[in-house]
Amino acid sequence: MTVEDLRAAARHRVPRSVFEFVDGGAEDELTMQRTREAFARVEFRPRVLGGAEAVDISTTLFGRRMTQPLVLGPTGFCRLSHHEGERAVARAAASAGIPFGLTTMGTVSLEDVAAVGGPAAARWFQLYVMRDRGLTLELIERAKAAGYEALLVTVDTPVTGQRRRDVRNGFSVPPKLTPRTLLDLSRRPAWWMNLLTTEQLTFASVPAGEPEAHAAFIDGVFDPAVSFADLEHVREVWDGPLLLKGVQTVEDARRAADHGADGVVLSSHGGRQLDRSPVALEVLPEVVSAVGDRLEVLLDSGVRTGADVAAAIGLGAKACLVGRPYLYGLMAGGEEGVETMIEIFASELRRTMHLLGAPTVDDITPSMVRLREA
Repeated sequence: MTVEDLRAAARHRVPRSVFEFVDGGAEDELTMQRTREAFARVEFRPRVLGGAEAVDISTTLFGRRMTQPLVLGPTGFCRLSHHEGERAVARAAASAGIPFGLTTMGTVSLEDVAAVGGPAAARWFQLYVMRDRGLTLELIERAKAAGYEALLVTVDTPVTGQRRRDVRNGFSVPPKLTPRTLLDLSRRPAWWMNLLTTEQLTFASVPAGEPEAHAAFIDGVFDPAVSFADLEHVREVWDGPLLLKGVQTVEDARRAADHGADGVVLSSHGGRQLDRSPVALEVLPEVVSAVGDRLEVLLDSGVRTGADVAAAIGLGAKACLVGRPYLYGLMAGGEEGVETMIEIFASELRRTMHLLGAPTVDDITPSMVRLREA
């Protein structure tokens, strides 16, 4: 019935280290906790007797009609959750009529992901700016050639955050055979057999992208000195919608607009980078007030229900991105699990809009949503 149900099922389908890689956050996980607490403080103010027999949860973003204001955002190591990985997610998104954002560090190549879902699929590509600017440019050109429509430049990862659950679990890709993992193997033989009999896990779009020591690899490849000047260079070679993902302040949202971005994704990287960073939902209204006439403002981090999406829309977001929810679905049931998660969001959003008295997404106004005092 809920994403939490999928999360509970996922916990029993994959090894603990894999589940906690998806489920965990950085350091003391305070940002994760505060993000969910912010959504818990949402109070709706419904309009009764609106007279709407049906509601329309679709919306338009960058000229493309979406069946609901939801994007399956970029996440790493999808094929750890299920051997179909990004292929399954891309097919589910295309079938549902919503975008999927493939990460640079995907375990299926950007060309292979583009080949599934059909010509009507809404494809987004998430870019990390590399120390090797030639490789960065090559990835952009490959994304253009493969038909990706929007480019998400992630700006909150100059280095990887410290994910303490991963350190304590001895997380590695592929998992190393230790007494703990051998015990886990005995409990989850189907997952292990699947891992050992399918194609090797690699960062499929990046040359020599062996992910075993993923944090060290990423810290060696990503450029911590990337600046807004680099964004201007990206803008010169990318002629589609360009979004900055990981913006957390009004000041940076303004700078994004000044340097050619078409949108921003307010995000704390799901609480996986800088702990104690701002909560996206709390800064959303002031960002929309400052730049909403210049940029499309999207939100991710902590979105778990269709009601959360309605709250974000009411506070000014154009759409929401989700990561963990569809990974829970992928772990629980592969492509069918992702489809179930998408339908859960749609059902919850539809019901929330009925009860709010909002016949369309555009009818969810700021007057319908407020955040109670902490």
